[in-house]
Amino acid sequence: MTAVYDLFINNERVRAADQERFDAVNPYTREAWASVPQASEAQVAEAVSAARRAYDRVWRRTSGYERSRMLLRLADIIDANADRLAIMESTDNGKAIRETRGQMTSAARAYRFFAGLADKLTGATIPIDRKDAFDFTRREPMGVCVLITAWNSPMGLLSNKLAPALAAGNCVVVKPSEHASVTTLEFADFVREAGFPPGVVNIVTGDHRVGQALLRSGRVDRVSFTGSPGIGARIAADAGERLIPVTLELGGKSPNIIFDDADLDRAVPGALVGIFSATGQTCIAGSRLLVQRGVCDEVAERLVERARRIRLGDPLDKRTQMGTAANEPQFRRILDCIAQGEADGATLATGGRAATGEGLAQGFFIEPTIFTGVRNDMALAQEEIFGPVLSIIPFDTEEEAVAIANDTRYGLASGVWTTDISRALRMVDAIHAGTVWVNTYRMAQAMAPFGGYRDSGFGRERGVEALDQYLQTKNVLIDYAAEVRDPFGD
Repeated sequence: MTAVYDLFINNERVRAADQERFDAVNPYTREAWASVPQASEAQVAEAVSAARRAYDRVWRRTSGYERSRMLLRLADIIDANADRLAIMESTDNGKAIRETRGQMTSAARAYRFFAGLADKLTGATIPIDRKDAFDFTRREPMGVCVLITAWNSPMGLLSNKLAPALAAGNCVVVKPSEHASVTTLEFADFVREAGFPPGVVNIVTGDHRVGQALLRSGRVDRVSFTGSPGIGARIAADAGERLIPVTLELGGKSPNIIFDDADLDRAVPGALVGIFSATGQTCIAGSRLLVQRGVCDEVAERLVERARRIRLGDPLDKRTQMGTAANEPQFRRILDCIAQGEADGATLATGGRAATGEGLAQGFFIEPTIFTGVRNDMALAQEEIFGPVLSIIPFDTEEEAVAIANDTRYGLASGVWTTDISRALRMVDAIHAGTVWVNTYRMAQAMAPFGGYRDSGFGRERGVEALDQYLQTKNVLIDYAAEVRDPFGD
């Protein structure tokens, strides 16, 4: 039976008599499993108005302590529903449940982390040149924020944005990807149960028309977007016309660098996790594996052998190690990128095809794919594929590794595998990326800031720094001089 969802506006489920709808398709079975509303322009305007009313009348006057209590309650509700949410998210985007279940725990942790900051938004006293005046700052919320998330990790990405936005005192309108909206709509009930006043959190779903309506409403104070660089650029342009500040968390073509002194028993599994976790559908995927020439053949052989043993299957089966591509357009795009890599002359070492076998026939499965003989100027090494495709690139010297690593328009994440601490610190200094992992990869924490350089976007999510995206500074100067100063007096 298909589950039917409605929009969430002002703490109420909202449905028009002629509501346009679309199907949520399970990428494992290719069957529709839920019905999702396409918000109209009027409904988007209603959501923004609800957020504005809530901010002006209630939320801006709600103490940090009260906001903290609600965020902690929200985290408890997520934990209580984590198994159910994980099943829904795996059904919606094909990610293995061994990953989605952990993401629910991580999402709850994010709300708890920012709950701890909600009552600690202090300003500063400013020593100025006047001795009879007092200057101080206040950190105040932006107001109404639009949060737009991607389909690869809906609940995790939402927590990165919503937790700091609410902790800082903002009201929000959330738009999840039309390719994975169900868990976000389910989450709406948790917001109400946690005690958030009507209008503080609103959720509208649909395609690009909803995003355009949100940006063009003219009544929002910040936009935070996670998605592709192309769409991010268009959002930034639309927001810029209206002088709306934006936070962009975009793509990556991250270098994962293995030196010949690395512990290969750690580096090889690290490289495997870096690209094949989440079916490679993550912005931090270590899709470019730079390997020092002396160990390159050994690393490639070990990776190929391990990749061939990755268990594909039903995303809801805890034994499954890699799920499907999230949707058919992405499935087709990944296969096209693989074909282009072969045409460009890279060597296909393993994988490269739609996966077949028992239980795989209907799903959007792609074999774990590894290319060798890749040059950094190939499309394989320059374009984000967002799939289970690894490009192995050899290098000789540390300087060459740095040059290859930085020869990209992106700058989101990177990894360095070495037992030489001096080399590790030199690489940390030299790599142009928002994150550098040393002797690990793809380890994310709620308290550690995350974001990119260059075309990977700007602004930071997670960590204390995330609050800066949702706060603005007001300066206050009080003149308490005993004498009245009249600059135009005699």
